[in-house]
Amino acid sequence: MVRLMKLFRGFFVALSFLTRIPIRHKHEPQVGSAAPWFPIVGVVVGAIVGGVAWGVSNLTTPLLGAAIGVLVGVAVTGAFHEDGLADIADAFVGGWTTEQRLKILKDPLHGSYGVAAMCGSIVLRICALSAISPRDMFTAAIAAHCFARAGALGLMLTTALARHEGLGSDYVSSLRTSRAVTSLSVSILIVIVLTGIWSVAVVGATIVGAATIRWWSKKKIGGITGDVLGAAEQLSEALILVALSAR
Repeated sequence: MVRLMKLFRGFFVALSFLTRIPIRHKHEPQVGSAAPWFPIVGVVVGAIVGGVAWGVSNLTTPLLGAAIGVLVGVAVTGAFHEDGLADIADAFVGGWTTEQRLKILKDPLHGSYGVAAMCGSIVLRICALSAISPRDMFTAAIAAHCFARAGALGLMLTTALARHEGLGSDYVSSLRTSRAVTSLSVSILIVIVLTGIWSVAVVGATIVGAATIRWWSKKKIGGITGDVLGAAEQLSEALILVALSAR
């Protein structure tokens, strides 16, 4: 029983870190060790987004349902991943040197590139989710949020850090490969159950999204940071919803 409680402690740490859901911890939470739970937190966030989108769609229109669902998701997560996408847009497009880009990544303020990227991500996800049949919105949102975070977890396993400080460093330094692989396997199983044969499209979209951000970040700053992981989640989530809209 004690081991089971310790196991699920990582889930609640991940849930409190990735969302605005208030959770009390008896001890100082170790975010890095909770990283394998990120895709499961995605299931929770996706269920909220999909449930709201489905419910509102049945009362009004799919477009309005998708808009409210996505915006509820942004509120639940505190725009955590959107912030990462905005940061790398500002840094990678606006910075001329690696040092400049890393400095911009530390800046809490957003410029034109960041705001445009953030708004573009939200608009694209709303359009894609609204194009999905209301009866499939719930499962599509869960699959997108779950596996997009799995893609970010995959980057942590395969890509070097751009700098050895910050949240990204905390994730990677304490990440156990065995637990991460188990999490990825469970995520794939969840996506297969939710989307059937379309799970191939989900995995493919995630690979494209994560690989694109990986290539860009290695080119611009030599590796990944916490912001890069957030950007990978955002791009992968959007591409997954676009792929599922073709069903």
